[in-house]
Amino acid sequence: MSRSAHPAGPRHADVLPEGHYSAPADDLNALDPKVWAHTVGRDADGVVTVGGIAVTQLAEEYGTPAYILDEADFRDRARAWRTAFGNDADVFYAGKAFLSRAVVRWLHEEGLNLDVCSGGELVTALSAGMPAERIAFHGNNKSPEEIERAVRAGVGRIVLDSFQEIVRVAHIAQSLGMRQRVQIRITVGVEAHTHEFIATAHEDQKFGIPLAGGQAAEAVRRALQLDGLEVIGIHSHIGSQIFDMSGFEVAAHRVVGLLRDIRDEHGVELPEIDLGGGLGIAYTSDDDPREPHEIAKALTEIVTRECEGARLRTPRISVEPGRAIVGPTAFTLYEVGTVKPLDGLRTYVSVDGGMSDNIRTALYDAEYSVALASRTSDAEPMLVRVVGKHCESGDIVVKDAFLPGDLAPGDLIAVPATGAYCRSMASNYNHVLRPPVVAVRDGAARVIVRRETEDDLLRLDVG
Repeated sequence: MSRSAHPAGPRHADVLPEGHYSAPADDLNALDPKVWAHTVGRDADGVVTVGGIAVTQLAEEYGTPAYILDEADFRDRARAWRTAFGNDADVFYAGKAFLSRAVVRWLHEEGLNLDVCSGGELVTALSAGMPAERIAFHGNNKSPEEIERAVRAGVGRIVLDSFQEIVRVAHIAQSLGMRQRVQIRITVGVEAHTHEFIATAHEDQKFGIPLAGGQAAEAVRRALQLDGLEVIGIHSHIGSQIFDMSGFEVAAHRVVGLLRDIRDEHGVELPEIDLGGGLGIAYTSDDDPREPHEIAKALTEIVTRECEGARLRTPRISVEPGRAIVGPTAFTLYEVGTVKPLDGLRTYVSVDGGMSDNIRTALYDAEYSVALASRTSDAEPMLVRVVGKHCESGDIVVKDAFLPGDLAPGDLIAVPATGAYCRSMASNYNHVLRPPVVAVRDGAARVIVRRETEDDLLRLDVG
């Protein structure tokens, strides 16, 4: 790889342009354990390793860009969530964060349940051997075909999202001679302190049935009257990338209030409450996520306290971590293609991927970290913007970060915390091929989702 230096962009704090970046770390070669998988480190030559394998070896064998997933880290995090909540609660991994058949098998082996929100996610789960009774089926517009497949398979719960869906699921279940276990998703008017596009509990949005105006109570009233449904609980989800537990406290208070009203009107105490997911992870060193045992303790205490106040039996709690499990377990490995200093601004570092493998920066204004992965460097830090190869000015992977000033074409860089919503939201924009997912564990690597090929791309083009 070339190691030649190039004219660097601005390096000192007194000449940096305005932005939301943090000051350069004292040691750009250091890897903050908050944002990297547990087995990530550097070898004696300064090359980043994961699961005992150098990224230079992974790049040579599997190419770049590639998602590199630490299987041991994934299993550890899944197990930590299962242990934190114990046997009196249910942990459903949110498959939308990232799903593959290998991941389904890991979840099954670690004792987690699985949340799916499309027919494709459902068939992936079933094909990999996840017991249907451990699957929850979400979605705001499930097709009749998807519902029938779920009911026939015997999924453990379907989360009802609208008045029409209450009738639709009941009709399909009854026509099959079955009674489907369901939860009713409500919106409780709590807006999580997060980006507008991923705050999902305020009323003006597409998910759930509003608590306001008695709509949620009416939904429960109708569902309880239908022979094809067994109403087992209420579902609430207040947003994503949440660090502050106060939103859950308000949501739980309102959900428990609904459970009390249901008891008073119908004489029924629903046995379950699902508080959704959305717990945040560290994308940068500035983020400070809570540990699973802290979250479990806080949520359990909140629900217990609210139920005691309403004189209700404490229902069985469910949670749906997705990002919190898979997000930190993976990083995206890129090769630097061009390095373009802009005097008085920053240096643009172009890599061989971009918004087709990570749309979150463009879509959510998300922030990421980045590290030089193929070597270490003692060069002065320079302010960079890591961008992709797409014909789009918004094709940004990392908005503002610091990398060594001698960064050059051919270097490998790694962006951590890309396990969630990167491969699952990947696209073929500009007909770029989607990267593989390479799982690493105990010195061995294997592809669990292969790289797309040009034949894959052309196979769908039947014109």
